[in-house]
Amino acid sequence: MKLGLDIAESARISLSALLANKGRGALTALGIIIGIVAVITTMTAANGLANNFKETFSVIGADVVYVSRMPWIIRGPEEFARFNRRQEIELEEGERLAEALRGRAVVNPYVGTRVTVRNGSKSLDSTQITGTTDKMVVMSGTLPETGRFLMPFDLQYRRAVAVIGWEIKDKLFGDKDPVGEKIRVGNRDFRVVGVMAKQGQGVFGGTSTDVEVYIPVTTFAKIFGGRQRGFDVDLAVKGVSPDALADLEYEVIGEFRKIRKLRPAQEDNFSINKLDTLVTAYNNIMGVVVGVGLMVTGIALFVGGVGVMNIMFVSVTERTREIGIRKAIGARRRSVLMQFMFEAGVICLFGGLVGILLAWLVTLLIDATLMPASLSPGIAVIAIVISILVGMLAGIAPAWKGARQDPIEALRYE
Repeated sequence: MKLGLDIAESARISLSALLANKGRGALTALGIIIGIVAVITTMTAANGLANNFKETFSVIGADVVYVSRMPWIIRGPEEFARFNRRQEIELEEGERLAEALRGRAVVNPYVGTRVTVRNGSKSLDSTQITGTTDKMVVMSGTLPETGRFLMPFDLQYRRAVAVIGWEIKDKLFGDKDPVGEKIRVGNRDFRVVGVMAKQGQGVFGGTSTDVEVYIPVTTFAKIFGGRQRGFDVDLAVKGVSPDALADLEYEVIGEFRKIRKLRPAQEDNFSINKLDTLVTAYNNIMGVVVGVGLMVTGIALFVGGVGVMNIMFVSVTERTREIGIRKAIGARRRSVLMQFMFEAGVICLFGGLVGILLAWLVTLLIDATLMPASLSPGIAVIAIVISILVGMLAGIAPAWKGARQDPIEALRYE
């Protein structure tokens, strides 16, 4: 009962003191506000980047192995020069790999270039043109919104047909249905047979069907390349069982070494890439970025906590006679201790709540301009807990100083 009365009395006196010095309390909370905004923004941005990364690169496929001339992650110009000297992967090698893995995996060769795409007076410069096969929909799981995708007979007869991305359709045709219409890809006319469903472009760039034009890889080879002119394809390989990715990787390496007629002592002259490669690189980079961000926010909160502690020491000194009077009429040490602890906690809680509000506004700005982002309730709760803990830690020393004062000496204080 007495403890409850002490808490209530301490809270009443603390709130009265804070209301009497509203300006000083608000300025004291500024450091906490900055720290909380930094904490929440760092955590929200990290979550948003992680979600955006997953969405942007989901088209790659977690159960797909890629055979390429170059690795996806290259460390420095020396590595680039070494890998760049490798033999190009040819379309015929993809066909031989598909034959070797028949019944166990699906192989999709693809290659890209950039040219201008036109429809009448409208044109799009440097548009990504991807030569691929009907197997692409198996690899990525993406399907056309209208029309159809490439078919085996399109590849067999090297037909001049194209499947366009949603953004390509929007810019070249507007609200008009483009299926059956013609577009000019470089110097060649293509008939549009399908439009991919809208995917959206992530902050990482990555692969988005929205901004690509897909044509048969055989048609691509005929128009844009060939063995004589240099024609480097990548091979996407998807196994029948998604749980056997490691086994598939070893099998692909073995079969492609046979195709390349590499001796056991020779190293691979091709690279095996997987989504895990990008995930590992992303995690390493984000680990450093988030670590640095949290370190900076930790410093901001520490500085804010020191500011609260200094103000509380000033407050204890200014109210020495008040403490002496309270103790002289029977106030316990714990009552004085709780009074100043409560003051420090309220200042930091106020800073935390204002920080959450400002961080929410920053999150809305990020969501509108950079990438999808939202302030989760869990992060807000963590911010409030951090605010209260900082307040309690910052208030311990000043509160203890006030609670230990001798009432007689305190009453003599001028």
